[in-house]
Amino acid sequence: MTGNRYARRQAQQGFTLIEVLVVIVLISILAAVAVPVVSGSVEKAREAALKENLQVMRKSLDDFFADHGRYPASLEVLVDKRYLRFIPEDPVLEAPAPQWQTELTRYSDGGQGIHDVHSTSGGTANDGSRYADW
Repeated sequence: MTGNRYARRQAQQGFTLIEVLVVIVLISILAAVAVPVVSGSVEKAREAALKENLQVMRKSLDDFFADHGRYPASLEVLVDKRYLRFIPEDPVLEAPAPQWQTELTRYSDGGQGIHDVHSTSGGTANDGSRYADW
């Protein structure tokens, strides 16, 4: 009798094909639910980084204007004069292109200065607005 029980235990040491398939299906369902959540949070993080980069550059433009009475001729001037450590990248831009669209102010002496920046991305945010309009 004890020998029969030992033989049964030895035969049931592995998983059946059905058990393995059930586990695979459950893992697939969990992955299908998790992927949209993760990809949505990555997009939100990119949008938050874009807003922050725009805010930092616009503040630097305003500070430069307050100190010099005119806007800088280029974004590189902000780095040269230490208003920015570096020109940030556009986190939502998906192709190598000019990073920032600049709006210029023309002065009576013929000079010009950048008074605002926008993203050059043609994409649309989660709220339906265009990144270029931010």
